Amino acid sequence: MTQESLTEKLAKHLTLRVDVATRARARLHLLDWLGCVAGARESKVAALLAKSHICPVETSSWLGNVLEMDDIHRTSILHPGPVIWQPVIDAAEDAGVSMDKALDSAVRGYEAMVAIGSTFDAHHYAHYHPTATAGAFGAAAAVVSIHSLKPNQLLDALGNAGSTTGGLWQMRHEAVMTKQFHTATAAQNGYFAAFMARSGITGPRMILEGPQGLYAATCRSPKPMEYPKRWRIWDVSFKPWGACRHAHPAIDAALELQALLGKLDGEILVETYSDAITFCDNLNPKTVHQAKFSLQHAIAVVAVSGVPTLADFEPAMINKLAKQRAKVTLRECKDISARYPEHYGARVTCNKQVVEMIDTLGDPERPMSEVQVIDKARALMAWGGLSKKQADKAVKLALEGDDPAAIYKMLGKWLG
Repeated sequence: MTQESLTEKLAKHLTLRVDVATRARARLHLLDWLGCVAGARESKVAALLAKSHICPVETSSWLGNVLEMDDIHRTSILHPGPVIWQPVIDAAEDAGVSMDKALDSAVRGYEAMVAIGSTFDAHHYAHYHPTATAGAFGAAAAVVSIHSLKPNQLLDALGNAGSTTGGLWQMRHEAVMTKQFHTATAAQNGYFAAFMARSGITGPRMILEGPQGLYAATCRSPKPMEYPKRWRIWDVSFKPWGACRHAHPAIDAALELQALLGKLDGEILVETYSDAITFCDNLNPKTVHQAKFSLQHAIAVVAVSGVPTLADFEPAMINKLAKQRAKVTLRECKDISARYPEHYGARVTCNKQVVEMIDTLGDPERPMSEVQVIDKARALMAWGGLSKKQADKAVKLALEGDDPAAIYKMLGKWLG
């Protein structure tokens, strides 16, 4: 008897029913993604994409990540929203399915993406962008669900999506737009893999654990794939601040310390886990993107401005905060590193006062409320130049709408 592959086990798991509460949770993630897309409407990436021949709605898979405010799953360290929602809305509009069907499919897409991403090890993360490597699997699973394809077709789609996956971190070291290219490529590869499976194009079943599969190529000690009792979308965090998630626990701790002291005046020590320093140690950022990946800049923002806003990472503030950034020292803390990635933590010290944050705002242990998620989306839409009326419509369509085609049409107007 042939041993059941990991993708075959995952495919069975994805057939579980999506309950009403999880469907409602998915609506919040849809709104969060719409806010991220709207907020990036006036970005340089959006301007360049407007000159291309890409369908306006398809550009949303790029724009959802531009502001670094897209949702994130902690332990797999990936961002599902920008990868999953665009192909879901696109396929749902094409197939003419209901909103419930679209939401259920998105939940399954999140599940596949996070389930596979959670098996990657530290060696994988050192070289590969998990949003890119796991993303195509999620997009494929979501689009297969939209079209109600057969189990063997889901396996074909997962196999072919996985066979083209990638996403090298080299783009972190250069001022480029590759991070957004990764999300768009993952979304489109997954969509195309599902489309081809619908036509009968077959794919490998052992794409993960096979002798020349994804694990053999990118991991040293892949983790076991687990199947929790509730859908993983419940474990995906919302991001309140427009910076790399690795900077968020330090931001939260600094905000609490500022409230305790009245102001952060003097030298500031940030102790955190090693990946936060690896990804966000940048004393002198030159671009908006680099500022979002600078712990020194994030803490300088809190010291000078308080609660961070998107404007705090723009060029004017990058120049203004150079002296304040120089007062910030980074250090790895072994006990905080030991709790990572299950918990993203930081300890901030100023004037002999210390605040430690074990989990950050937006995580399951410290969730953002529905009102906070809505307020975040509205703020992003305003940042992107949408009117209150347009924002009201987007909130209503995401949280109460019953037609994915209406969202597709709205995106077309935003981005066309």
